Amino acid sequence: MQPRHRPLRLLQVPLFRLLAINLALGLGMAVVLVGGLLVLDPWGLRHLIFADHSPGVAIGLLLGSFFVTFGSTAMGTAIMALGGSDDDEPRGGTRAPARVKVRRR
Repeated sequence: MQPRHRPLRLLQVPLFRLLAINLALGLGMAVVLVGGLLVLDPWGLRHLIFADHSPGVAIGLLLGSFFVTFGSTAMGTAIMALGGSDDDEPRGGTRAPARVKVRRR
């Protein structure tokens, strides 16, 4: 008799869902940016990539590096925003002038 496995329901875990959504947003931003770089062709980048005998490697490396950058940035921003609040009231103590003794020379 084989053990019965329950399917993993990762998308029901709120933190995982938050990270997955923000990772997808970051990946979408990376694809848009690489597409924009190829369309606008700054400094002849598109010509340089497609003049090579294997342009897929260059595009793959460019996409991969932007995936890591924008995906982790979006996920990190989402994590940092978890503890934030919408009120603009200052937190902490009250500001009061401090008395400091200064010796004259």
